[in-house]
Amino acid sequence: MVTISQQIHNNLKLQVSPKRDSMAAAPSLVTFPVRRGERELVAPATPTPYEFKFLSDIDDQDVLRFYRSGIFFYRGNASQAGRDPVKVIRAALSEALVHFYPLAGRFRELQPTRKLVVECTGEGVVFVEADADVRMDDFGPSLAPPVPCYDKLLCEPESPTAVVVNRPLLYVQVTRLSCGGFVFGFQICHCMGDGTGIVQFLTALTEFTRGVPGAPTLRPVWEREIFTARWPPAVTHDHQEYAPLPDPGKDRVSPTNAFAHHAFFFGPGEIAALRSQAPPGRLRSAASRFDLVGAFMWRCRAAALRFDPGDAVRLHVFVNARVRSRSRRPVPRGYYGNAFAFAAASAPAGELCRRPLGYALRLLVEAKARAAAEGYVQSAAGFNAANRRPPFPKARTYLISDVTQAGLMAVDFGWGKPVYGGPATIMLATFHQEGRNEAGEAGILVPVRLPAPAMERLKLEVTKGLAAGAIDTGGNLVAGPVHAKL
Repeated sequence: MVTISQQIHNNLKLQVSPKRDSMAAAPSLVTFPVRRGERELVAPATPTPYEFKFLSDIDDQDVLRFYRSGIFFYRGNASQAGRDPVKVIRAALSEALVHFYPLAGRFRELQPTRKLVVECTGEGVVFVEADADVRMDDFGPSLAPPVPCYDKLLCEPESPTAVVVNRPLLYVQVTRLSCGGFVFGFQICHCMGDGTGIVQFLTALTEFTRGVPGAPTLRPVWEREIFTARWPPAVTHDHQEYAPLPDPGKDRVSPTNAFAHHAFFFGPGEIAALRSQAPPGRLRSAASRFDLVGAFMWRCRAAALRFDPGDAVRLHVFVNARVRSRSRRPVPRGYYGNAFAFAAASAPAGELCRRPLGYALRLLVEAKARAAAEGYVQSAAGFNAANRRPPFPKARTYLISDVTQAGLMAVDFGWGKPVYGGPATIMLATFHQEGRNEAGEAGILVPVRLPAPAMERLKLEVTKGLAAGAIDTGGNLVAGPVHAKL
């Protein structure tokens, strides 16, 4: 029988060496030439209304003024022989934009408030076709952000901030691979939609590529007024998520750091090990996988970054407003704008690391409950309007988002489900994604980006923390970080 300590030791030997990056062009295990065609604008297939559309006060936050990337890798499929993914997707994109026509417009900024509006000009979105001298198998047994050579598979440089006014709102690149597969990469301005909204658009796009009758089967809904503040704005809740922490200069993460990346895997064994460390009762039984992993990684990250014991550290969690089906003001089905709030929890770093996992878990669960309260998102919209889009605090803050249920791995252009579907890089947020370990076991993949010395400490903290709650299950527990399986 393999002991827990042996399993952990063996698993550490499976870890992939962290990749250093500057976010401009991360070195990777795979390099390959890519031949890009000229950029072109793809406009809606038929005329669309010319009008101005206001964003909501949740959409129109400065922290969302950047282009969120996504990337999907597909193998060749014999049933699609003779179909060129570039031509198929370009044509489908034109059809989808008829229904999502604001995406084909441009942002204008109203002065002096800097309020963003969409001028629905119908100009179109940027589309690039490309060819790469690489096969899917060349990417190795795993993919996780940052994906190899992402800068060659996306149109624009990746950045957590960007100028979004007077430029296209969506960039798409389709790259053919030498094996018959392809890569679909996109960058969309986050002000236009959140993860759920983006997947809704991608699903509509794939319905057109597959010839689904009546596409899109889920009709897009604008209705941004549901999260637009009245005047004067009504702020009915406390919004600590926007309050800066004391001494923001005492952060341990800086853009000038040499960063390392690592993807941590949490399967059923790891989840059981974490749940066993939660206090008995409702908190242990009701905590989701996301809650357990999020609280655990918050503690481990704080310890790895070696904050001063008295320094406050914060956890921010995206809370989706769509799940509140019994709300007096439910989000309409088909709404593709931003419909979320930031749940915030904070604690002194020393106390967070010293106390059991249940302490961090309770803080996370209580923060989510506050953000899920009736009227909270509308109150956040009022707060943003009243304070003219306050800056979003980032110092000593761990921002997490659960995309395991977003449907990213179901985005099918007709070639089957993707080998990988998710973020191309890691920037401000840490995503909990669908993934598999090298044994093929399904679980949660948590890609992390930290300064290189802190990453080595984080690996040790994760291993130690999992071992503290591990229960010998006859050799079935694989503890520690493992990349997704291709």
